[in-house]
Amino acid sequence: MTDKWLTISQIATYLQISREKIYKYCQRGKMPASKCGNQWRFKKDLVDRWLLRNQAKRRPGRKKTK
Repeated sequence: MTDKWLTISQIATYLQISREKIYKYCQRGKMPASKCGNQWRFKKDLVDRWLLRNQAKRRPGRKKTK
């Protein structure tokens, strides 16, 4: 099995959210990511697990806040 590493653009496209939101998640330590020099890299399988964990925490009917 080979590990798949994605760039910030690739992970933003994959998750269908903005690059800016991805940067914020990474800077706050809320998303699994590794920094290579000045660039973020993401292991697809870790992001998938993170997404599933966070989806389970979200309560039905909860409104999104800014």
